[in-house]
Parts: sequence; C-alpha cells; structure tokens
Amino acid sequence: MSKHTQLHLLNFADPKIRTLHITWFAFFLTFFVWFSHAPLMVFIKEAFALSSAQIKALLILNVALTIPARIIIGILVDKFGPRIVYCSLLVSASILCITFATANSFEQLAFFRFLLGFVGAGFVIGIRLVGEWFPAKQVGIAEGIYGGWGNFGSAAAAMTLPTLALMFGGDNGWRYALGLIGILIGIYAIIFYTLARNTPKGSTYFKPKKSGGLEVTSWKDFYFYLAMNIPMYIALAVLAWKLSPAGVNLFSANMMYLMWGSLVILFLVQVNSIWRVNKSNLTKGVPDLERYEFKQVAILNIAYFVTFGSELAVVSMLPLFFLETFEGLDPVKAGLLASGFAFMNLVARPTGGWFSDKFGRRKSLMIFIGGLTLGYLLLSQVSGTWFIAFAVIATMACSFFVQAGEGAVFAIVPLVKRRMTGQIAGMTGAYGNVGGVTYLTILSFVDYSTFFILIAASAAVIFFAVMFLNEPKGHMAEVNEDGTVELIDVN
Repeated sequence: MSKHTQLHLLNFADPKIRTLHITWFAFFLTFFVWFSHAPLMVFIKEAFALSSAQIKALLILNVALTIPARIIIGILVDKFGPRIVYCSLLVSASILCITFATANSFEQLAFFRFLLGFVGAGFVIGIRLVGEWFPAKQVGIAEGIYGGWGNFGSAAAAMTLPTLALMFGGDNGWRYALGLIGILIGIYAIIFYTLARNTPKGSTYFKPKKSGGLEVTSWKDFYFYLAMNIPMYIALAVLAWKLSPAGVNLFSANMMYLMWGSLVILFLVQVNSIWRVNKSNLTKGVPDLERYEFKQVAILNIAYFVTFGSELAVVSMLPLFFLETFEGLDPVKAGLLASGFAFMNLVARPTGGWFSDKFGRRKSLMIFIGGLTLGYLLLSQVSGTWFIAFAVIATMACSFFVQAGEGAVFAIVPLVKRRMTGQIAGMTGAYGNVGGVTYLTILSFVDYSTFFILIAASAAVIFFAVMFLNEPKGHMAEVNEDGTVELIDVN
C-alpha cells in the first residue's frame, strides 16, 4: 500500500483507527444477530415442529423489513448522528434477540424474525461514521475493512451458535445461546456509546436541511430519484407475494392485496415527503457550488444491486448447488465448500476499497464488475464432470470480484455529498437487498446454469452504466449552520 492508503490497524492510540475497530465490531454484532436463526434452524425446527413452508417463511421475513429499514436508518443517522443511532440499534437488537429466544409459537417466531430484519440496516450507520473519520485517500480501504470484517458476523454465527447451543444442552440450548448473545450485544451498546464520537475533534457534523428524502438539485434528478424508488416497492410486493398462498402460504391472498395497496399508499406518502424536502431547491434553485448529480447515487445503487444482491442470492443457494451437482457430497461438506463465498469478505472487500483509493473510483468499479461478469459465466459452466477443487476455485474467484466490487461501491458513497452520506448509503444498501430478492425470484423459475448466466448478463449491462459514473474530483461543498461554506477534499 502507498503511504496515503496504508492503515496501521494496531495503532489504537490513533482515534480514527480506534473508531474503525469499535464500528466494524458493532456491524459484526448486528450481522451476527441478523443471521443467527439460520445455523440454529435445525434446533428451532425440532422445537416447534416446523414445516418446510414455515421455515421458508422465516427466511423471507428475515429480509423483508431490511429494505425500508436501510432507508429509514439512513435518514436517522444523517439527522441524529451515528453514535446515538448505532447505540439505539444495538439495544433494539439485544431486546429482539432475547424475545426471539423466548418465543413459544410459530407466530411469535415469525413476528420477531420480521422485526429483526431492521437490525440488518446497521451497516448503513457505520458507512457515515467511518466516512467522517477518514480522509478521501484512505476512506476506501477503511470502508472495506468495516464492511468486510463486519459482514463476517454472519459466518461467525454459523460457526459458533450450533456449538454454543449444544454446550448448553437440552431442548432449550438454542434459546440460551441466543439469550447470551442478546445480553452481550446490549453490553456492547453501552461500550459503543461510551467510546464512539460522530466526528474527529474540531470537525463539523453536517446535517441535511430537511429530513424525509434526499436533496436533489434539478428537476431531472427529482424525477430520476422518484423512479429509482419504484424497484424497492416492487421488491417488497414480491416478498408479500412469496408469503401468500402462491408461495409459503403464511397469510391469505386478501392480505397480500391489502399489503400491495399499503405499498402504493406508502409510495405516494414518500413522493410527498421528497417533494417537501426539495420544493425550495427546485423552485428557487441551488448554487452551483452545492450541486451534485443524482446519477452518481443511481449508478452506485445498481452496482450494489449486482454485487451484494448476487452475493445474497448465491450464498442462499450455493450449498444446494454443490449438493445437487456433485455426487457423493453430504450436506455438511456441501455447506463447507459453499462457505468460501462468504469467507472472501474478510480479504476481498478491503482490497476493493484499497484498489479504489489507489487506482481510481470508476476504473476500479468497472474492473470488479467486469470480473464478476466473467466469474458468473464461469460458474454457469460448472457441472458434475468438473473436479470439485476446480469448482471451489471458480467460486472463490467469482466471490472475490463480487465482494471487491462491494468495497469499491462504498469507497465512493462518502464522496458524493457528505451531509447525506447516511441516506445515500441507505438507498444503496437497500438496492443490494432488492438485488437479492430479484435474483432469488429468478432462481425459482430457472435452472442453476441459467441463473448464473442471467446474473452475468445483468452485470454486463451495469458495467456499461458504470462508465457514466463521474470520478470524484476536487471538493464537495457543505454549508455550516452560520451560512459559511466548507470545502471537503474528495481526491
């Protein structure tokens, strides 16, 4: 690494390094709790005699709330600051984890698992906090470490929770395991609040002028922004459809129609909120110094759609893919082989951020999306005639580009508009979940090979879209409360 991007990660005397570590660990814990049900599902299934449809319902409910939650958390973090918002989310995660562990019926399991989807929005908070503490030349690798190490929480849950449940023993071992984790995350909420600060000493925490939506600076961007919200509502409508009699039959068709109608109303409410936030900008105009192009946000959204979205989908299906493709594999071995996809986060995401810092934002993102396009095309050719080792290598190579691409996306997010970094991160993160819903829905209609080809095809389209991304240069302008303008370096 160059002297500009090298981070001395063991230098805890450096406030920004200390902030990075306490922040990625907060993210680690939120992902640990968010994905805690999956490794314990065998115990939960036995305790409640769950059907296959009920298990699928729990898995869908776990991601249903995360899409709107990331938008809401983005608004809150920009308004109130990451310190208080992250602390509040950790406390909420603690309570929900414990209540899920005390559930006595499937209905209670489903309700608390739905609410736990909100915990999956914790990622957004740290993006703003890390972006406040690190200069532009280091923000990519810092965000990559935050995202990669924090994302490892899901893998850590898979590795430790079953053993912890067996250590407690008995029919309620899984409850004690979750209860213990809930207590620990509550304790860490206090530690985080004690140690974290929103900005370095002497720096200003810029806030949006109004809350309720992103500020845009032209009528074209206003309509573009409204259009970019529609796919999120479509994804939520698809999730409602999956929970209806057409899917896992958790509720009736009439309930699905009611939810669809509610989504339409919510969209109209959001349109009104966005108009309220932007009315002054659109009617009176915005000084050139404060302008930015919304296309920057939109391109980052769709880039995360194909990177994190495909990761969510592939991690969900990969164990079964290996099991059905290669004869002689048992479920345990198939799961271990597939786990390499998620494990790459530890290295790939920080590498993507570092690469972005060193070689340029747009170029790096194009390289990684081009690489994952080829990677998924390669996976589409995997068959039972392959050596398993070659299939695993192909999987790891593809996952490197996927997760490095995620790192490259969030190396740019803090450089668009500082006072709205939380909202931009929230919308980008939500698009990752939209991608996961989209790709998993596609998988329900096609075979594995076609599934990988379609991901590659969508990535190829997005590769060309990324060509229109503007390389961050110069400074972004933010206005202090006293009206003075401060310029923040984005080079």
